[in-house]
Amino acid sequence: MPPEALSAPPVSDDSPTAWSCTIDTLRAGKECVFESDDSRGAPDAEQDAANRKTMKDLSRVLCTEVVATARDGLSDATLVSLCERRYVSATEQCGLGGGTPVVDAKGRFAAEARGCYRGLATVLQETQLMATVASSCCECAARRGCPGTGDRCYADVSQQLSSPATLACLSERCEDVCSVVLPTTGAGARSAPKSPVKERSPRSGSASL
Repeated sequence: MPPEALSAPPVSDDSPTAWSCTIDTLRAGKECVFESDDSRGAPDAEQDAANRKTMKDLSRVLCTEVVATARDGLSDATLVSLCERRYVSATEQCGLGGGTPVVDAKGRFAAEARGCYRGLATVLQETQLMATVASSCCECAARRGCPGTGDRCYADVSQQLSSPATLACLSERCEDVCSVVLPTTGAGARSAPKSPVKERSPRSGSASL
């Protein structure tokens, strides 16, 4: 090693770490740290609009990915559309007043974008839950003419808030794909044998989420 190398000033590596909050951690739902140290400047309407557009432009990709991943590659156009609308609504808090880019040159979310990041992450996480728990059930409900379908179905089914009329229809027409979200007592009644032999329903507890 030449002598001049020993006296050279140290070179810092300020590239994003694996823990940095980026688009990749957002799409993966990972815990992260806001490492960007971009200083805040004066409010700028153009930068504010650019920040929101940057996040809005990702809505189709991220929503499509989260649904397909949760469903092993299968899509659900209704749920993707619902996710996109909710995601775009959440980007309204991503402008940051235009005082700083929402994502810096290294791809890291600005420290002031915590609310923006968490809002978008919440939409994606809730969509993942709906895709996992409610998607197949709601698709069947729409095909079979059950009440409470469309956007409402995904929220109601995933949170177990479906009306009695909807639950009755799901039980009768879509039991095979809705069994996990149907009330345990209802499942027990459907599967109970006619003889007085005491048996526990094979789906007992399956509605716990």
